[in-house]
Amino acid sequence: MLSVAPMMDWTDRHCRVLHRTLTRRARLYTEMLTTGAILHGDRARLLDFDAAEHPVALQLGGSEPGDLAEAARIGEAWGYDEINLNVGCPSDRVQSGRFGACLMREPELVAEGMAAMAAAVKIPVTVKCRIGVDDQDPEESLFRLVDLCAEAGVRHFVVHARKALLKGLSPKENRDVPPLDYPLVYRLKRERPELTIAINGGIGSLEEAQAHLARVDGVMLGRAAYHTPGLLGEVDARLFGEGAVVTPAEAVARYRPYIVRELAMGTHLAAMTRHMLGLFHGASGARTWRRILTVESVKPGAGLEVVDAALSAVSGLQDQRLARRLEAGEAA
Repeated sequence: MLSVAPMMDWTDRHCRVLHRTLTRRARLYTEMLTTGAILHGDRARLLDFDAAEHPVALQLGGSEPGDLAEAARIGEAWGYDEINLNVGCPSDRVQSGRFGACLMREPELVAEGMAAMAAAVKIPVTVKCRIGVDDQDPEESLFRLVDLCAEAGVRHFVVHARKALLKGLSPKENRDVPPLDYPLVYRLKRERPELTIAINGGIGSLEEAQAHLARVDGVMLGRAAYHTPGLLGEVDARLFGEGAVVTPAEAVARYRPYIVRELAMGTHLAAMTRHMLGLFHGASGARTWRRILTVESVKPGAGLEVVDAALSAVSGLQDQRLARRLEAGEAA
């Protein structure tokens, strides 16, 4: 099982459709949405998604059981396949709002919220958490949270294998500085074999994902999937044994109809192309691809011709590189 992590300001609906052009099997997650935003905000803007995104999970931020239950009901009615509770985000905003990683200190409250959501919907309710926060002992904090939530009916946990240090580290530093403890997550799976345990944090390649899958049930990729989305094109073939590898150029071709539809509805091109910048990472012409999309997509009236120009430039540079290699081989 492989999924793409919920990432604030990144995994919006345009990003998820792009990722779905690369893999049919990976589970996709929304950005974290607070219960307050869902209950009182513009639901269509927040919750609408393309049918192609399935399977897709809605991630909630919140702690009040009644609000979580109502937000979960709304998410289920909107068509989401799973409701996930964020117990891992370390930003200042979530601490002041009493959700995210600070809830590692309140496992009873988390379990109460999960029980309320489980009673409100028929789709799975899941938890994404850290192994602890600040001075907590991870062996105690992680297992207590998981055990209480399991008693409330939760069967699926995604564990970011780092503490969150809420005092003194920025959210960005919390993604890198606290040391990873993969063995603790492996131990959780070993000692709670009846639960589905997925691992998250610092996983940069499908080779690393495969190594983890020998120990746990699932892997969640974050920044690697966003910055180098081309690796998702290998997921179905390599991890699920289904179909052929999807190339970046094939993903662009699959994404084009979506771009056309969204442009017709008034979406700015840059809102979609910003997620495509890393698609040709490591390939000939990747820099040219990024430059054209970055510079041209933000211009007034920018349309599909920008994507086509960028793709043509990449293809041309790759053809030139191949020709030079062939010529060198013939000369030799």
